[in-house]
Amino acid sequence: MRYQRKTIQGLLFLLFLWTFQRMYHFRSENTQTEELKLSDWFFPNAINHSNITTTSWAAPVVWHGTYDEVVLENYYANHKITVGLTVFAVGRYIDHYLHTFIASADKYFMVDQKVIIYILTDNFSKVPWVQLSPLRTLKVFEIKQEKRWQDISMMRMKTISEHVVDHIQYEVDFLFCMDVDQIFVKKYGLETLGESVGQLHAHWYKASLTELPYERSQLSEAYIPIGKGDFYYHAAVFGGTPIQVLNIAKECFRGIMNDKKNNIEAVWHDESHLNKYFFLHKPTKILSPEYCWDHLGPNRIEHTTFKIFWAIKNYDFLRQSV
Repeated sequence: MRYQRKTIQGLLFLLFLWTFQRMYHFRSENTQTEELKLSDWFFPNAINHSNITTTSWAAPVVWHGTYDEVVLENYYANHKITVGLTVFAVGRYIDHYLHTFIASADKYFMVDQKVIIYILTDNFSKVPWVQLSPLRTLKVFEIKQEKRWQDISMMRMKTISEHVVDHIQYEVDFLFCMDVDQIFVKKYGLETLGESVGQLHAHWYKASLTELPYERSQLSEAYIPIGKGDFYYHAAVFGGTPIQVLNIAKECFRGIMNDKKNNIEAVWHDESHLNKYFFLHKPTKILSPEYCWDHLGPNRIEHTTFKIFWAIKNYDFLRQSV
């Protein structure tokens, strides 16, 4: 009797062990299928041109035609996310650009995803009303007025970091920071999401390292030596997870304030400091110039491929009031 009881106990233990192993194996397989690998959606050799599609540190450079949109959509259909979009609109930029920016973002930015658009403005009363699509939310925050446009450009890093710390980080999974004088013209989609995302500047993506307009004064925190660097990034678009955007904004603002203490102003202001940050902390994803294109600039690409283009600018007029 005692022998039979031990035999039954032994069989039950083996049955439990077998069941546990099967459950663990199933869970491991299921986890693996849920993980989205770069090779599942990104195909760097899918297009024929001379532009780089993968960096020396193995980050993808996303061009039109290098990604599988269906794979990304299927993945994020099962992994619900919220994407934030911050935009600064101050002075005359509010009247000239904000309505078009919001309306075009509503149509093309992260289609079918939950989106929160954060408007950072120095004149709350001038923010236009725009009828947004489902899944879209607009939040407006009033910011301090600055006298010089250069200070507006540089102080936005401080403003971004403050708002990320206060609430944005609790509301979104990914965050993009963009200039208001741009227009979305095609789907700006899930292929752009990443831990830290840099944007290739449309004017400089074909230039050599020695030609790139980095800050060359050794007195500045934004200094990059001649012959060093990777790419020239445009400050009109950058993004990533909220914690990474916070790191970017805080480090750029720290560099800007240290320069101010020493009466130094980097050649391209916050953009110079952003380039220094990405020189030291490589982005995990880079967007081609198609994601921030100047159709009047020195370079040319197929007009059917760009997702955003710069609006026509009249800086002498726009910057009079700031």
